[in-house]
Amino acid sequence: MSSPGSGIFSGFTKLCKGLTVILIGGHIVVRLLPSSVIYLALIPARTIPFGWNLITAGYIEQSLHGVVVSVIGLLFMGKLLEPIWGSKEFLKFIFIVNFLTSVCVFTTAIALYYITREENYLYMPLSGFHGVLAGFLVGIKQIVPDQELSLLKIKAKWLPSLMLLISIAISFFTPDSATYLPTLIFGAYMGWIYLRYFQRKPEAKHRGDPSEDFAFSTFFPEFLRPIIDPIASMFHRMLCGKSEASTNAQGYTVGGAPLIGSDPIEASRRRERGARALEERLAAERLAAGKNSEEPQIDESD
Repeated sequence: MSSPGSGIFSGFTKLCKGLTVILIGGHIVVRLLPSSVIYLALIPARTIPFGWNLITAGYIEQSLHGVVVSVIGLLFMGKLLEPIWGSKEFLKFIFIVNFLTSVCVFTTAIALYYITREENYLYMPLSGFHGVLAGFLVGIKQIVPDQELSLLKIKAKWLPSLMLLISIAISFFTPDSATYLPTLIFGAYMGWIYLRYFQRKPEAKHRGDPSEDFAFSTFFPEFLRPIIDPIASMFHRMLCGKSEASTNAQGYTVGGAPLIGSDPIEASRRRERGARALEERLAAERLAAGKNSEEPQIDESD
């Protein structure tokens, strides 16, 4: 007999469960063999020749609370994102965001060393799955932006911004903020870069999501957007300057803005699919919870 509330903790995909095993296994390895951190975590001074740690660092949690948060975040956010993206695209997103985040963190650590001449930036072991989790929040913002979270009383589109704001605020009171803050910032940004410009969608003829609802300035309050938009436009031209002409030829964007009848429709369909998938999942969980609550009554009548 299933226990009450089992619907909430069911429905996790096989891929997410497999990645959970990797995260837990990696934590156990560094606990039993502390010296393995040198080879698995990202230590900027040792990245050459240990270049593989740009990949392995994202799957190694050095603390117990880190692995708990990563596992819970992976299971529940993967439960929403993987059925919509597909297992192949979901795994591709994790790999790309994890690798690019590690590259950015490595570059930042080297730059900070040359600026401050503090060797701590070169030998600090950096690792964790939280960069990918930040990217997941950006994916949720894209799929169900207007879905309101009952516990926090905010819409899903503000989750990445709220997470980064809280992390930056906490960094002023914690001495080890360098071990997690750059990873969170770059994880969210790389997740947005990939979803905005490179993610391939079988139902569309173009890559990414050029809709205005997913522009970089939407991560900020409206009063800051007139300042953010010009800066974001410069980076947009740097990233897409060469591909802009081909995109315009397809009739999807002109000057980075979507044409009427193309991207807004696609963005609306994407949000509808995400909202429909979320509603179906919540309905299934409520149905399972209702059946579980009826079972004790049936047993008493028997």
